[in-house]
Amino acid sequence: MAKGETRTVMVRIEGHVQGVWYRGWTVETARGLGLDGWVRNRTDGSVEALVHGPAAAVARMIDACQQGPPAARVTRVQVSEDTDASAVAGSGFRQVATL
Repeated sequence: MAKGETRTVMVRIEGHVQGVWYRGWTVETARGLGLDGWVRNRTDGSVEALVHGPAAAVARMIDACQQGPPAARVTRVQVSEDTDASAVAGSGFRQVATL
């Protein structure tokens, strides 16, 4: 990717990731990296995040999701490219309702 290029991804994190402050950690980490998007719990026990921003910062966020907060036990991280950044670009990063 070219320098300055943005990237939008959907990240699905599986393992022991609910009830361990994963969403709050995700918000803090993403904001610290200057990213836009959202994070939510899913009813299947996973956590899902839509992440948008500079490609290098998105890559750092994906790497960080492999570990998560101290109490989390991540077993799998799935990443898929998302082409529609219009809903999150410039919106900051926040928690949204469970799906």
